[in-house]
Formats: sequence, C-alpha cells, structure tokens
Amino acid sequence: MPPVIAWSVTFALLWGLASPLNAQIPSPASTVIQNVRIFDGTGRQLSGPSHVLVRGNTIERISSTPIATDRRADTVVIDGDGRTLMPGLIDMHWHTMLVRPSIASLLTADVGYLNLMAGAEATATLMRGFTTVRDMGGPAFGLKRAIDDGTIAGPRIYPSGAIITVTSGHGDFRLPIELPRVLGVPQSRGEQIGAAMIADTPDEVRVRVREQLLQGATQIKLTAGGGVASPNSPLDASTFTEAELRAAVEAAENWGTYVTVHAYTPASIRTAIAAGVKCIEHAHLIDEPTAKLMAENGIWLSTQAFPIELGDAFPAGSTERGKFMEVFEGTDRTFTLAKKYRIRTAFGTDVLFSPALATRHGTLLANLVRWYSPAEVLAMATGTNAELLALSGKRNPYPGKLGVVAEGALADLLLVDGNPVENIKLIEDPAKNFVVIMKDGRIYKNTLPKGP
Repeated sequence: MPPVIAWSVTFALLWGLASPLNAQIPSPASTVIQNVRIFDGTGRQLSGPSHVLVRGNTIERISSTPIATDRRADTVVIDGDGRTLMPGLIDMHWHTMLVRPSIASLLTADVGYLNLMAGAEATATLMRGFTTVRDMGGPAFGLKRAIDDGTIAGPRIYPSGAIITVTSGHGDFRLPIELPRVLGVPQSRGEQIGAAMIADTPDEVRVRVREQLLQGATQIKLTAGGGVASPNSPLDASTFTEAELRAAVEAAENWGTYVTVHAYTPASIRTAIAAGVKCIEHAHLIDEPTAKLMAENGIWLSTQAFPIELGDAFPAGSTERGKFMEVFEGTDRTFTLAKKYRIRTAFGTDVLFSPALATRHGTLLANLVRWYSPAEVLAMATGTNAELLALSGKRNPYPGKLGVVAEGALADLLLVDGNPVENIKLIEDPAKNFVVIMKDGRIYKNTLPKGP
C-alpha cells in the first residue's frame, strides 16, 4: 500500500482503541438553549435576552420569547442564565497533522504513532472551542474522515493536502543525501507521507494540484516564497514563477476552488496576485504599495500575530532564529496596513511542532486586541473566517452557513460564562469559561446542570 494511502487509513484501525472522548455522541433531536445573549459572528455587540432552538445540526429558530418544547426524552434543554452564546471559533491557518510532532519525528517516526498524536490534538482543538479549521498543509484527509464519520472527536477540517513547493523552497525538508531529485525515483519521506510535494514546472504543478483535489482538498496551498523553519529556503527568495502559480490557479479553478500561497515579501505577493491567487498567507514583510494592490484586487490576507516565544524553537544565533525575528518585527506593519487599506483579513495561528503553544490557542486570538476591538477579533475568528471558507465553492465539504448564530446556520456553538465582547480574555481559558461546546448539533461539553 502506498505510504500516503496508509497514512490516511490507519485512523480507523488505531484511534478507536485510544480516544479519550469518543465522538459517537448521539445528536439530540432538538436542543433548546434558553436565556442567553447572542454574539452572532458579524455584529459588534450582544443581543438582548434570547432563546435558540437547534434541531438536528441546524439552528432552526431564534426568539426573544421562550421556545416551547415537546419535552421528548431526546430533547435537551440548556439554561444559559444570561451567558453569551456565540459561534464556534475558526482557525484559518492550522496544521492538524503537524502540531504535536517535532520535525525529526515527522520525518522518521512510525506513521501510526503520528496519526494517534494528530487525533489526540484534534480532540483537544475542539475542546478549546475551535469547531472548524482550515488545514494549510499536511496529510489530513484520513483525520478529516475519522472526525466526519464519528470515529473521533475533532473540528471540521478544510484540507489543503500536501504543501506544494519547489526544489529548495519552503517545505523542501530533504537531506543533502536525497539529492539530486530525479523524476520517477522513490520520493522523499515528506512526499511519501503527503506532508509536502515538490514541483518544478507548470506541468508538475498541475499534477500535484490535481492529486490533492483527487484526495479531497478544499483549496490548494503553495509556497510562493521562503520560510522561517525551512533550512534551505531564504526568507527573501521568490520560489514559484508566475507561470507555475498560474498553472495551479487554473487547475484549482477548473475544480471550482482557489489557491492560497505562503508569502512574506512584496515580490512573492505580487507574483501570486498576477497569477490569480485569491489569498496570501502571512505577508509579514509587506510594503504599502503591495498592501494597496491586495486591497484593489480583493485579495484575502490570512495572517498571524506570532508570539515572541515561538522564536525559542530555533537555536540562538541560527539562521532560522534570525528569519523568525525579521518576520516577528514585521507583524505590526502588516496589521496596520491591513486596517488602513481595509484588506479582508482572516485569523489563523500556524502552530507547528509545538503542542505547548497549541494550548494557548485562545490567547493567540485574544492578542489581536493590539489592533482590533474585542468584537472585531471575535467576528474575524467566526463570521469573517467563514466567508473565506466559502471560496471553496462546491468543494466545500460542509454545505451550510458557518461562523454565525443565525436561523438556518449550522449549529456550531459555544456558551461562554461571561461576556467576551467586554472581556476578551475569557477565550484564553476555554476549560473554565466555555461551559457548552456544540458542533454540528452534537454537545461535546456541557458543565451546566441539566434543565427540567
């Protein structure tokens, strides 16, 4: 069995023996959430006292007056007692398979072990209140399937599949002994497990894009410029040519979806825009003319406020540490320009190889109050992020409205013990402050007393 397929199928064989939170949780016929104030994912303030009826996996009704129930045994009643009901959080730059292992483990460890780590992290992600993630590179197809069919608990996943890179680009983690690259010979370990795929011509790019689409990718991710963690990829390097990026865009658009690219520098961003790319990841070295160009072309920005501690992952004095500091120091400029030119901006974290940093998921979101109000931060991580997810068109694996509390929307909901619009720090401690977590109409956490 090819390794990339083996990676995808081992979840069903392995995870059922070890899941700490079995996802075979029955979905109640209906749930009534009473006495709440709603942050709907788009506004700037909470509603008045409200009552919400969830039927199946959909929000059926929102009312300012109590909602009568049929009191069937499978109807759940939750008394919010004035707490805040809001949409589940969305992370637009997550790596479901790459959060917990070290780089060395990813390239050498047993695939089954890596899968089990990823499954455990998926459950933890959901229990932090992130009910949806857009996976920005890695072999997440098997994990997504295991979550969707109820084998394990985890967030909805919009997978990109393998990161597509060029020889020497960000994502090429081959050792010198694996050179030269010869077409038709056995692939490197990273390619075998589906973490990254190397493509050096427009035709190769088309093949790699189509392979990800065949496996179920909802969008395609390429690395248009250098990166921090990749040892052979200078930060200022532009990697794919415009023709190569255009080949990816064409192949994705033929399937009704879009391309997003990893890019820090103005040159790599401009090449991507010229090729028809719809979204830029990071952009921490952007300049003002390029920010204006993004705004004029309606290009999305998916960026991150990296914490300074992330640099500790790289040895002091190393090239990687220096590259990280250059990116870190560009963060304020990126958000300032995004606000100035009203670039459509999405929230993500890009946590890699750091289970400790993953536990600070909510803190990474709350840190955006340096540039935005708490309500704007919450809206970015819910309703705004959902708008970017919708660019996947018919490749969307979860038809329906996400990121909002509205009639007809999918029932991904958090009940917060307090008002996060007034106190954004509530989301930094989900174990304490998220008293109910619901995804797709299923209640995965409820620490409140049962209703009558």
